[in-house]
Amino acid sequence: MKYDFDRILSREGTNCIKFDQRQQTFGAPDVIPMWIADMDFEVAPPITEAILRRAAHPLYGYEFRPDSYDQAIIDWVQRRGNWSIQREWLGFTPGVVAGYSFAVRAFAAAGEGIVIQPPVYPPFAHIIECNGRKVINNPLRDTGSRFEIDFEDLDRKLSEARAFLFCNPHNPTGRVFSRDELLRIGELCCRHDVTIISDEIHSDLVFKPSHHIHIASLSPEIAARTITFIAPSKTFNIAGLSTSVVITPNEHLRNRFLEEFDKVHCDQGNCFGRVALEVAYNRCEDWLDQVLDYIEGNMDYVRNFLEKNIPAIRTYRNEGTYLMWLDCRGLGLSHNELLRFFTQKAHLGLNDGATFGIGGEGHLRLNAATNRSTLERAMNQLLEACRQL
Repeated sequence: MKYDFDRILSREGTNCIKFDQRQQTFGAPDVIPMWIADMDFEVAPPITEAILRRAAHPLYGYEFRPDSYDQAIIDWVQRRGNWSIQREWLGFTPGVVAGYSFAVRAFAAAGEGIVIQPPVYPPFAHIIECNGRKVINNPLRDTGSRFEIDFEDLDRKLSEARAFLFCNPHNPTGRVFSRDELLRIGELCCRHDVTIISDEIHSDLVFKPSHHIHIASLSPEIAARTITFIAPSKTFNIAGLSTSVVITPNEHLRNRFLEEFDKVHCDQGNCFGRVALEVAYNRCEDWLDQVLDYIEGNMDYVRNFLEKNIPAIRTYRNEGTYLMWLDCRGLGLSHNELLRFFTQKAHLGLNDGATFGIGGEGHLRLNAATNRSTLERAMNQLLEACRQL
């Protein structure tokens, strides 16, 4: 089946954060919103059909997740990630952020250090700090063509840490780390006896020739110290259904995580998230392949447009995610001036790069998972604003 990702569906009036909270977020109701990480594409029809079938039964009481739910996850991870996992390794969380919040509490005591790699998804530092743990930064290095890990610094920082909160594919830089990079991370974490908390929510959103490797799949030794979080939420644009997966091969780590998780009694999930995950992983692979092609075309368009028309704004080719990291320092504006310029002059709503930590000032994050015509309008608005600088 051929899907139409050029079709524009109004999201206004649906309590949609991206559109309906533009005034609160950007101080303007008319910006083109290209920030929060969901797509502007309707979901694959089998997901909608499955939810409607479940909704047709007029009782929405307590449910359990059947064997078919676990099997859908096992088959998906094997098929897309080349990782053979076992049923007993699987657990539920209502979201990946919620999941690593519990993991932070389970694997580091109050006051102990957790390594992150900024610029990185803002909840990483926030979750660590608000739970009384210490943020240890191992900033990624901008090489002029992509972002890379400073392994000498990582070695030093892990010696001070109990856990490593890892993001792969990396948000916001779009890196998909190679096997060699992952093996070096695993070796260092083993040497320093550090638990790897791996946020792999974007693992299905990867562009050739890159391919995602689950770090826990590399060796029994690395698997024994890794807890992995995945979800269909970003992959199939169903984040509102609050259904995510935790994979923990090591029984001891699994029990420690569950002890923390059980304290807040949030294992129930919801009936629509359950059916959506099953049908997404079992029947919607063709939709994902097509949306990846479309998004890659969008990002090529943005990158080529900027290179040709606004070379003062730099971005690298994404290896993964649909989130582009824009280096706007060449515009010669202070960070606050940059934010005002994008909202008040270009009328665009992007993520503030400073919220991603070290290396974020002078940058903005752009969500390219939207209709091509919307993206073209956004780039032309940006060009016109730049001409008036």
